[in-house]
Amino acid sequence: MRIIIACDHAGFELKEHLKDVISAWGYEVVDRGAPTYERQDDYPDYVTPAARAVSEDDSRQTRAIIIGSSGQGEAIVANRFAHVRAVVYAGEPRGAQTNTPTMLMLTREHNDANVLSLGARFLDIQTAEVAVKTWLETPFSNEERHIRRIQKIETATSNVT
Repeated sequence: MRIIIACDHAGFELKEHLKDVISAWGYEVVDRGAPTYERQDDYPDYVTPAARAVSEDDSRQTRAIIIGSSGQGEAIVANRFAHVRAVVYAGEPRGAQTNTPTMLMLTREHNDANVLSLGARFLDIQTAEVAVKTWLETPFSNEERHIRRIQKIETATSNVT
């Protein structure tokens, strides 16, 4: 499986760490930038090529990990592309039950999420590694109801420009 990784300045340090870790796990990693730390760069410049690569891969064997401050803006950009289902992970705030590793697993099992957007300012390196590993290793369930729902998303968004 090919993993595209991209970030802006807020995610640069985490991207540099994760690309080596993901590669060590045996995945092909393609770095779409930022190539260097630039405090004033803009995440759409790097997220767009990453999301486009996922969108245009007819084999559906490409996923992306995009990293920014909160991960929210990055996911918004990615979800503008056909066939992209981007989800945000920014750790588990105290007492919260909405952004847990279990929820992350469900994004793969039920939604076949193919882009993971990380909120670098809310994650330490260890938590990010666990999240990425969980997301990469969790397969889509292939249950009929989930396939049907994803097909409905594809149909509903096929005419959106």
